[in-house]
Amino acid sequence: MPTYDLITILGPTASGKTPFATALADVLETEIISADSRQLYRGMDLGTGKDLQDYTINGRAIPYHLIDIVEPGYKYNVFEYQRDFLKAYQQIKSQKKTPILCGGTGMYLESVLKGYKLMPVPENPELREQLANYSLTELTQILAEYKTLHNSTDVDTVKRAIRAIEIERYYAEHPVDERDFPAINSLIIGVDIDRELRREKITRRLKQRLEEGMIEEVRHLIEQGISPEDLIYYGLEYKYLTLHVIGELSYEEMFTELERAIHQFAKRQMTWFRGMERRGFSIHWVDAQLPMEEKIQRVQDKLKEKERL
Repeated sequence: MPTYDLITILGPTASGKTPFATALADVLETEIISADSRQLYRGMDLGTGKDLQDYTINGRAIPYHLIDIVEPGYKYNVFEYQRDFLKAYQQIKSQKKTPILCGGTGMYLESVLKGYKLMPVPENPELREQLANYSLTELTQILAEYKTLHNSTDVDTVKRAIRAIEIERYYAEHPVDERDFPAINSLIIGVDIDRELRREKITRRLKQRLEEGMIEEVRHLIEQGISPEDLIYYGLEYKYLTLHVIGELSYEEMFTELERAIHQFAKRQMTWFRGMERRGFSIHWVDAQLPMEEKIQRVQDKLKEKERL
């Protein structure tokens, strides 16, 4: 059986996944591809928690990809992420290296690990209205009339089934070449952090970033011409900091609501990762509090297991 094509390090915010991925990349002499939907944007640094210093270890800068690749205000999407991931992935593989995918944006991770063949398909309000009162069983039957399903999890909810039918209808009416996306065999490592420790780290990191100038970063982006509405679109830090900067929230209100939102976001991330396991992904969880050497050893052991098969 062939070795892994990719190593994936995933986990919720504040779990320490980036230092882990960097230390592993140093040992394996490879490069990192980010799977973070907001670190793509230039100039959005403190608010997205880029912590670019984490990519330097033992005096060596570990190459990273898909960070700082688009301008703030742009609405980047998962279709574009697939395209840009594939370019970085193939570039690293051409050097005979095993790339490390690192991040917490579940949709981005799953879109490349599952190899979804995506095309930008607009919503069809008329079709959605027609299907609104159908049961999941009926929608599944409709979907089965098409030649192919969008992916293996299309029919787990009514909403997903309707969207899948919407996509297949669009494919049928607008024939285009699907993007060839390779099947990627990835070792997936999840960083499991205790809930209370995660909450403590989130609060401490939020205070630190505010002290480092996160509010000033938002002011600067607005001065550069990025509209408050565009910043609010990015959510979390940029939503609440922008509302504070434009005078709709006091500092205390901003801090309280933002802290709560980040805690809720981390919980949703874990819910997504557990959902990935239910959808067939094998995630090997490691304790975030383990010494770095032991975490790296866990990965190396898994890689050796694969080589022996």
